[in-house]
Amino acid sequence: MPPNEHPRVGDLRPSQIMTTFGVGAIVELPYISALVMGLEDWPQNPETMWEISEPRLLQAVRWTLGAQVARLLTPPISADAGRMLNPFSSEERQGLPVATFPRWMLCPRCQLLAPLSSGLFRLDPNPFYPDRTRYVHANCNKATEPVVLPARFLAACENGHLDDFPWVEFVHRGPTNCNSSLRLIEYGTTGQARDVVVQCDTCRVSRLLSDAFGEAGKTSLPLCRGRRPHLRDFDGEPCGLQVRAVLLGASNLWFPAVYSSLAIPQEPTELAHLVAEHWGTLQHVQGLSEVSLLRRLGHLGDLAAYSDEEIWQAIEQRRQQGTPDAGAEPADLKTPEWRMLAHPDPARNTDDWRLRLAEVPAGFAGALDKVVLVERMREVRAMVGFTRIDAPPDPDEAPVQAAPKRMRISRGAPHWVPASETRGEGIFVQFREDELQRWLGREEVREREDRFRASHSAWRRRRGLEPAEGNFPGLRYILLHSFAHALMRQLALECGYTAASIRERIYSRNPGDPGGEPMAGVLIYTAAPDSEGTLGGLVSLGKPEQLGRHITLALYHAALCASDPLCAEHSPSSDGLTLHGAACHACMFAPETSCERGNRYLDRSVLTATMDQQDLAYFQPVDAQ
Repeated sequence: MPPNEHPRVGDLRPSQIMTTFGVGAIVELPYISALVMGLEDWPQNPETMWEISEPRLLQAVRWTLGAQVARLLTPPISADAGRMLNPFSSEERQGLPVATFPRWMLCPRCQLLAPLSSGLFRLDPNPFYPDRTRYVHANCNKATEPVVLPARFLAACENGHLDDFPWVEFVHRGPTNCNSSLRLIEYGTTGQARDVVVQCDTCRVSRLLSDAFGEAGKTSLPLCRGRRPHLRDFDGEPCGLQVRAVLLGASNLWFPAVYSSLAIPQEPTELAHLVAEHWGTLQHVQGLSEVSLLRRLGHLGDLAAYSDEEIWQAIEQRRQQGTPDAGAEPADLKTPEWRMLAHPDPARNTDDWRLRLAEVPAGFAGALDKVVLVERMREVRAMVGFTRIDAPPDPDEAPVQAAPKRMRISRGAPHWVPASETRGEGIFVQFREDELQRWLGREEVREREDRFRASHSAWRRRRGLEPAEGNFPGLRYILLHSFAHALMRQLALECGYTAASIRERIYSRNPGDPGGEPMAGVLIYTAAPDSEGTLGGLVSLGKPEQLGRHITLALYHAALCASDPLCAEHSPSSDGLTLHGAACHACMFAPETSCERGNRYLDRSVLTATMDQQDLAYFQPVDAQ
């Protein structure tokens, strides 16, 4: 296959497939924009994609997508990683399949707006510098083959469909037989839609692009056709929703639906754990002789300390356990992790799971119960779909399986899903349950919880989620979540990692709720996709004297915000537009990759006294001096 037929256009990290550029997302390159295709287009090459073993996560995926899902596979890794690219080798051009989207292009010199199917634009690949691949206007009357750019407007709907902007119908105000020749003319320098005009040179009609947005867009744009460009088809049934005009690169154009779990030790013996860790290879072993072959080839690693017979017996035992059952109930991903973190046992430490109990910082023993340093950990993420316009249901909500707005990542029922694994470190902080119950029983705290509950119901009603009162996390979660954000912002100043590299994992459950014992803890961690993970910069701040100083500073900075008094006076809205109290970008909000709830359910007034609320704080007043 010649390189020009399917050229390489750029590079992505495997972890980005789970957070930013997964199936159905648009990757913006210097000259083109590329849409990541569905699983049917992905290469099935065992040399570039390998299996990740994480039974708990696989069980959750199977419950969501069906019992036919058998494996978690990494995205295809190009063979040229780490060395010079040979652009003429088809083997080294294995990677993530993409297609040019949108299909309409704009010539910046003559302002011609036309689809790629018109034949007016020619692909100009660059095998030695893939990111310079581009389209050129071959017969432009203003310049010699100028580089053309993707049209920066698209059409999308809440059901996850995506389409090219209906340029011809829009400028003609409906279906037409006109042999259109369109131009996109910008009269201003702001780039706003009110300064952009679509013009048809054939019939001399024009229209302001601002008519496609706001209330005017509800009458000027057609109904959704149900197009799924990442799957190369249309939905079987008409969508019926009104499409929305969306800017290319808008943050609401793609939201991943991802499950995440920590790889905690579940095997009874060290041998069983090693077999589970290498199951991607050992599952293909069919006899004792093949175990001996792996030993002679030096592929057993730490398993080499055991005899061939012991290894074969452990393989057979694991094979008899079978594939996790999809079951009637979703897998509980956080409860087993909570048990391991809240009750650390050094005897169960492994190469990918190493805990160490630390002392609670001085001055916080009345509020905090335990601090655990997670010196080594492995996190696995798997994608089950994506949404557009609105973010998917929160990860702690069980009914992801029935979410109507979650778009498929394959045309048929998938037998595998893309996954990634990262290794890192973290700090686990457990709150005192007795003190938490006393705080939740205060009258002013119950009133604040009622306001959040009303806002939560209004927010769900606006999005058609039933029941409207369901899955309310409670003020317990809001306290833990706000504490995590305040502490993450503070730790990012000294731990050596950027704020976007630090993540949270909230463990919250009220007494009496189904699932087990009450939970009240926060894991703040960082992870990297290489084999070694991180180097201790975060764990070093978990020592009592260091952590105490950082918690004190986090609470001190949470008391004031650059946007006060407006931020401090903000309360959960009754119209369902926002789901936070005293919180904003200047004080509490975290990067999208860090927060598990999309910066919702935050309120710094539950942590410390603010300008508007002095009687909600869980922690005692602190002095940063």
